[in-house]
Amino acid sequence: MREISKTRVEDTRNKILDIIKSPTLTHEQKVANLANAADSLMEVLDVPEGLEELLSPGIEEKCICDLFEGQAPVRPRYIIPDYAKFLKEGSEFLQLKPPTDLMEALNHLLIFYKHVPSVTNFPVYVGQLDELLEPFIDTVPEDVAKKLLKMFFVHMDRTILDSFSHANIGPKATKAGYLILEVEKELEQAVPNLTLKYDPKVTEDEFALAAVECALHSAKPSFANHEMFSKELTSEYVIASCYNGLPYGGGSYTLCRLILSNIAKRSKDLKDFKENQLPYVCDIMARYMDARIKFEVEESGFFEHNFLAKEGFIHRDRFSAMFGLVGLAECVNILMEKEGKAGKRFGHDEEANDLGVEIMDQIYAFNENHHNPYCEITGGHFLLHAQVGIAEDVNVSPGVRIPIGEEPKELVDHLLVLSRFHKYFPSGVGDIFPIDLTVHKNPEFVLDIVKGSFAKDLRYLSFYSSESDVIRITGYLVKRSEIEKLSSGQAVLQDTTALGMGAAKNGHILERKIR
Repeated sequence: MREISKTRVEDTRNKILDIIKSPTLTHEQKVANLANAADSLMEVLDVPEGLEELLSPGIEEKCICDLFEGQAPVRPRYIIPDYAKFLKEGSEFLQLKPPTDLMEALNHLLIFYKHVPSVTNFPVYVGQLDELLEPFIDTVPEDVAKKLLKMFFVHMDRTILDSFSHANIGPKATKAGYLILEVEKELEQAVPNLTLKYDPKVTEDEFALAAVECALHSAKPSFANHEMFSKELTSEYVIASCYNGLPYGGGSYTLCRLILSNIAKRSKDLKDFKENQLPYVCDIMARYMDARIKFEVEESGFFEHNFLAKEGFIHRDRFSAMFGLVGLAECVNILMEKEGKAGKRFGHDEEANDLGVEIMDQIYAFNENHHNPYCEITGGHFLLHAQVGIAEDVNVSPGVRIPIGEEPKELVDHLLVLSRFHKYFPSGVGDIFPIDLTVHKNPEFVLDIVKGSFAKDLRYLSFYSSESDVIRITGYLVKRSEIEKLSSGQAVLQDTTALGMGAAKNGHILERKIR
């Protein structure tokens, strides 16, 4: 273990005191933040030389971000349990036999969720709920089933205290799926997030339109290109956390991200960026991720001792890792300026968009040439991920999105630019469109956008009404009313509200172009 500097110890001590004294953090939020602060003092990983220079500076300069995972990972970042196995067989550790009706099934799941860890300490995936609950839905009258589902979702919203928790439905219509959409439309809650796996050849228009209606009230579900995800991750994939495509019964060991705009800043010109700076930073981040994975698998003991692995709800060889990035738009714009082409902007100029594709091709090729022995499920490679951004990001757009305020005038032009980039990211990429309130009268308009976009290989789309209280921040949901409460100094339940408040200030997410 490396010696920790006195400055870092003192900084952590001050951070701990700030957490303890905070007037807006709840007790649960303080405990979680204190654990993260303690973890930041551990330095047990065999990290590559040169990492500190890229990882430690402020957000204006750092080129690698490890998204607060700490230096001694005690569990994988994202865990995707086999909930179907649990409902079929029960759990010895939890002393639960298989459920026999809807009440027992919902109660079993709520118990199980308390024991699924993640980087947030809450489950990032709560199941393919329509398929899980369909066998039980007729064990009670329909009105009772709806009431039980409403209680189930309220319980999740009040006890899973961040909105990186995610449920899936579809692509086939089910009675449970319809009831879930009805309940979510009425409740208008931020937790859990929800995705409809959509395939026009399988998903009935009636079911998809019910999903659109729900989204215009509650900012969920989002729409995932089921055919695209199935080809890359097999049909046993899930959408978890923000919009992360991951293998069922496995998950992701870690997620780190390149801050491409800052890599462009440190480059002399485009040639230096392509030949020196980008390859160097990619190599450092990949080897840092290798070190994290090695510790989790070989030293942490998680896969040997946690009941999820011991009872077969997760399998170590179904885990991969996520090689993330942000700021492609700003990266392209900076490089175009350095080449004397300042007027050519990402999202608007063909040469700038082509450069974005060249950069993505280079990152893709790097990832294909890097091998990790513990990512068997994805051929020994990491999964590329267009990361959604964090509250501290300033002038750094999420993933490969066009910056807010620079969106093309016409929606079709916006979507055609995005269609060149979604293909690179099997573990997640997405775009968000606030929709004018009048669309409530014509939900077919939104469904037509989804159908046309998926035919052009867009992967994931989210919509919400311009007047909705629940809004999509980047890949997660927050209530405007809760942001207002926190801004006034009141405590709020979900810690993601603070992230949403930061994104509103720094990322201008409330200023998106309304379609």
